[in-house]
Amino acid sequence: MPSTVAAPRPQHRTPPSPMAPPRSFLWSRRIFLTVLTGFVLLPVYVMVSSSLKPLQDVSGKFRWLPSGLTIRPYIDIWSTVPLAKYFMNSLVVAGTATVCSVAIAVFAAYAVSRYSFRGKRVFTITVLSTQMFPGILFLLPLFLLYVNIGNATGIALFGSRGGLILTYLTFSLPFSIWMLIGYFDSVPRDLDEAALVDGCGPLGALFRVVVPAAIPGIVAVAVYAFMTAWGEVLFASVMTNDATRTLAVGLQGYSTLNDVYWNQIMAASLVVSVPVVAGFLLLQRYLVTGLTAGAVK
Repeated sequence: MPSTVAAPRPQHRTPPSPMAPPRSFLWSRRIFLTVLTGFVLLPVYVMVSSSLKPLQDVSGKFRWLPSGLTIRPYIDIWSTVPLAKYFMNSLVVAGTATVCSVAIAVFAAYAVSRYSFRGKRVFTITVLSTQMFPGILFLLPLFLLYVNIGNATGIALFGSRGGLILTYLTFSLPFSIWMLIGYFDSVPRDLDEAALVDGCGPLGALFRVVVPAAIPGIVAVAVYAFMTAWGEVLFASVMTNDATRTLAVGLQGYSTLNDVYWNQIMAASLVVSVPVVAGFLLLQRYLVTGLTAGAVK
């Protein structure tokens, strides 16, 4: 019998998905993102390269390629101005304002989220409406208030760290309360009821059940409060003196009547940004979760 050879099976090619974007669109998007990335990283390159240049390379016409590299600006920034003192002032003020803002916001947001009381709607609207006013509107009233309190009671709020902390609380606390209200509303009330059944009181339910479930939102609020206080310039330039000056204002000390130490300014700016960038990278996962869950809901 003649041998039969099996006919090759036809190869079926999977047709391209009708929803797939064309190749021209993909390349256009890549080119656009590459150009955008370069545009964003260009200031970073200028800052880093300028911080490693000698002063003569940054005083005149800008040079993209330095004639030489030196780490001397990173050493001189601590002696040109008392940067360590400014750093400590900013750390104390921003850290204290963050802790106070988070602590007060947790109690206030939990009360609004879980309890009904007279004036609840007015309170929430008032808290949100404070974000509509520009910060400079409160500069003169706070200045007069601090001076009058100091003259009447002897409590030095003007020119002190405590007065600057209270000032930053007036800006970070309303937003922190509003954001945590939305996040606490997303936490099921059944968790509170289960904790109460197990013998916990209201504070026990808050700290043992609700707060652990709301860690992403609390971290997001803490990062916002810290960044608000860390880089603020307007109130810090008016409400502080030589002993309580913060980093945002202290960087102006590298500019004198005779010259501007651009390489030291860039080096100090990089040093100042390290705590914020490092904290953001470490807490990025909690920050994104807190913003999406709290702000949207």
